Amino acid sequence: MRLLYSLAWWLALPAVMGRLWWRGRREPGYRAHLGERLGFPPPPSTQAPLIWLHAVSVGETRAAEPLVEALLAAYPSHAILLTHMTPTGRATGKSLFARHGERVLQRYLPYDTGWMVRRFLRRFQPRICILMETEVWPNMMAACAQAGVPVALVNARLSERSLRKAQQLSDLMTAAARQLACVAAQTEADAARIRLLGAPKVVVTGSVKFDVVPPEDMIERGAALRAQVGARPVLLCASTREGEESLILDAVKSRGLGHALLLIVPRHPQRFDEVAALAGIRGMTLARRSRLGAAPLEPGTQVLLGDSMGEMFAYYAACDLAYIGGSLLPLGGQNLIEACAVGKPVLLGPHTFNFAAVSEDAVAAGAAMRVQDAPEMVERALHLLGHGEERFQMGSKAAAFATMHRGATARTMQVLRGLLDQSPGARHLP
Repeated sequence: MRLLYSLAWWLALPAVMGRLWWRGRREPGYRAHLGERLGFPPPPSTQAPLIWLHAVSVGETRAAEPLVEALLAAYPSHAILLTHMTPTGRATGKSLFARHGERVLQRYLPYDTGWMVRRFLRRFQPRICILMETEVWPNMMAACAQAGVPVALVNARLSERSLRKAQQLSDLMTAAARQLACVAAQTEADAARIRLLGAPKVVVTGSVKFDVVPPEDMIERGAALRAQVGARPVLLCASTREGEESLILDAVKSRGLGHALLLIVPRHPQRFDEVAALAGIRGMTLARRSRLGAAPLEPGTQVLLGDSMGEMFAYYAACDLAYIGGSLLPLGGQNLIEACAVGKPVLLGPHTFNFAAVSEDAVAAGAAMRVQDAPEMVERALHLLGHGEERFQMGSKAAAFATMHRGATARTMQVLRGLLDQSPGARHLP
């Protein structure tokens, strides 16, 4: 089965590279470092033994921050090899860890053809591979097993939908899951689903995203942005996905937000211009964060487009209320923890299956409120924006919810220490 999988990868590779080049029209980062994606990374610039941590994109990279800091502190003679699949994830990693210099190296993970992964392992010879959340690749798992590199899946989550998909490829995914040295799952439900795939050692440690502390400079940047907005209340629609912005803009256009400002931050930067055009089509006055500078926002502005990277904590700090994107449509939702950590009330759509447990827990704690569609989201937002005491209490519950669940990084480190302290590093691969 894995042979057929590898053959499919090689056959698809021209189309994969073509799509990469096509996406590079909007995001030039997709055309950079192509050799790394094909298994030809530059050699490490340090002789220190490497701890390899894979964080596919922005969310996983931000979530990895407390774990990276804990690993660097616990293993001062080691360096971190941080791999990604997207340029936005790589840029986020650079922003978060640039202060560590050569102790954090960044590369793209090569495509899972088998040969490319083996060449990657020969080049870096990591002591351990740590995968964030969901990124388990069959050939990568086999190559790590052959090289004697233990693989840990941490901050792991697996939705019912993802489990069904994995079970459809059971020959591949069960073999990969069985090669995991350990799994640190976010919830008991995640752990149960991962065990069904055959992972031999699964423990529940919670989500390390609760341990991400809002950076002080981001809070200050959010306060500065809020000062530019003025006294108007702000509804933030964070990490919105394709199709959602039209629903939100139509609901706001129909119902109105009074004198409140709608702040939209699309999840994918290649869609910034598209979302600006959607507001323009509806005749709504829009300003862009990237062009705002230090000037006050024009009073007649209806929509502020958050078209900047790495400022999500600042946007949360600047708002009064946050809707978490990806949940109005069946896309699974995004994580609400950052909003809670800043003490902001949260609105969620009906579709949060990617973060089911934390979403339900937040609703039960009074930190979040569920809505069924965009018009109801706007109505709820108007109510909360007009009732400061109710909004303040909900924000206080959000902050308490985030604080209550901290500690996952320490529990995850206990799991990883057993592997790191026993692992001699990668063997030579043919």
